[in-house]
Amino acid sequence: MTGFTTRWATRADLPALRLLMARAIDALQANLLTAEQVAASHAVMGLDTQLVEDGTYLIAERDGTIAGCGGWSDRATLYGGDHSTTLRNPVRLDPARDAARIRAMYTDPAFARQGVGRLILGTCEAAAAARGFRTAELMATLSGARLYAVAGYAVVESVSAEVEGVAVPLLRMRKTLARQTSTPAR
Repeated sequence: MTGFTTRWATRADLPALRLLMARAIDALQANLLTAEQVAASHAVMGLDTQLVEDGTYLIAERDGTIAGCGGWSDRATLYGGDHSTTLRNPVRLDPARDAARIRAMYTDPAFARQGVGRLILGTCEAAAAARGFRTAELMATLSGARLYAVAGYAVVESVSAEVEGVAVPLLRMRKTLARQTSTPAR
């Protein structure tokens, strides 16, 4: 994780984030999915600008270059981008009853396996815990499942997102969050 800094995303970051996400979807899933499944992944994944608007979408950078991004949410949407309208649910969650959502985690392929995902995930978990959430839930791609398992997430169910007859495998995962003694920003 040496040399990475983090900051919360702004609307000015949206074009760069969209490009990074497209590269990550294409490159990091290529060895795990068929070409058809990778192409279909673009229909169910991507940028959810609500996270940026809520101030809960984090960017990791090195020397001014975006290395990765990801966020957390107190809204009911579990996964999907702006274009995935059937997956979106903006209802606010109750930290005493519901799990925070870890959302839209992407690492630029040039920075894969350098601790970017772990840095973003840990920062987002701490922010959610500081807001009172005791658990976190996410929808993992096959390329992200190992990171989440190492970070303490357990598979709750295996599902498939169907896109024009192509099944994209996903894993719903959950974790109990550590209590926070300090309050991170956002």
